Amino acid sequence: MNGTSTDSYRDLASTLSPPAVQQYLAANEWELETSQPDVKEIWRLPGERGPRGRILLPLATDYVDFDRRFHDTLHALATIYDWDLGELAEHITSTRADLFYVRLDQEMLDGTIPFRQAEHTLEALFRMLKAAATTADDPTHSHRGRRSSTVTDFLEDDVRLGHTKRGSFVFTVVTRLGDPVPKHGDDTPVSPFPRRVMETLATGLNTSRDLALSGDASVIDEASQHGLSANLVESLLELTQVETLRELDLSFDWAAAEPPPRVPTSRIVVDRQAMAGLPRVRERLVRRESPPRMETLVGRVRSLTREEQGVDQEEATIVLAAEVDGRVRKVHIPLPEEDYTWAIFAHTNKLPLIVTGSLVFERGAWRLSDPITVDVAYLRNHRTEGDDPARQG
Repeated sequence: MNGTSTDSYRDLASTLSPPAVQQYLAANEWELETSQPDVKEIWRLPGERGPRGRILLPLATDYVDFDRRFHDTLHALATIYDWDLGELAEHITSTRADLFYVRLDQEMLDGTIPFRQAEHTLEALFRMLKAAATTADDPTHSHRGRRSSTVTDFLEDDVRLGHTKRGSFVFTVVTRLGDPVPKHGDDTPVSPFPRRVMETLATGLNTSRDLALSGDASVIDEASQHGLSANLVESLLELTQVETLRELDLSFDWAAAEPPPRVPTSRIVVDRQAMAGLPRVRERLVRRESPPRMETLVGRVRSLTREEQGVDQEEATIVLAAEVDGRVRKVHIPLPEEDYTWAIFAHTNKLPLIVTGSLVFERGAWRLSDPITVDVAYLRNHRTEGDDPARQG
């Protein structure tokens, strides 16, 4: 076991509980020798030539020496197994927690990644878990608007960021399963909601990878049954937006305290070939979940372009940053000359533009198509004398 400070074990002890250690011991060949309810337990690890180790597990958290005794217990476990602090924490928490590992296989000179990439990765992982939780809770949910309290509570209380694995750059997501769920009257086991989320996530990621490679879209019509949603694929796509990324290695370690999940695989590798196919999968899902619809968008003009379409013909297009389905998106909008002039005015003066039209996702981007109406009333109120865009040109 590598050297680990006493303070580090005290820090770990503050994040664990005696019941978590109890569940680990019971699930991993340890035998309970004696028990003084609510006070302490003595556990033994059998070996071929006698016990490999014995530990005292304190249970009475109100005893003045509880912290020191519990710290000693964790230190003893690490010594018996020759584990470092991260390995010890992983083994104990995984008894009643599913672990999701996201390994970024990319060029790294010193074993680090850019800080902004780490931030974007965490944001994408949160949206990925939110998408899986939404589907697990309600397969018919549109992934727009509010989620149920079940999804909200899961995201706020049951998801944690765990220790990274030694030897590679890995994000570790821990989903705590909580106390065992009572069985139905027919003794059918009931999976905790966090486990159902992780099953949905594993199935959805595997299906996304397969679709990206094969192009077979037959499962799109039954997307939720395969754990699929546009938000899930979009978050997966965001994780791959690094030029130096060779592959994305996604794997699951399932909690030993629950029956094995029914998933196609517990490891999904997204290589460069699969990455190239993800935008196509995303577009198919977005078009299925969000068919063309009339929308009024309010946003800032981010860019303006004019392109020649022929002799004496130009197409004027703007890109509007506006909220679509709960997130700020870039929406491409073609405009006639008069409305384009107002868009220039809004852009120059840093004013919002209000546009109504048929919103659709196609060719990898959000677009507003005919009929398009620009509400210029707000802009007129901000013009000064002699600066009416409609009279310029």
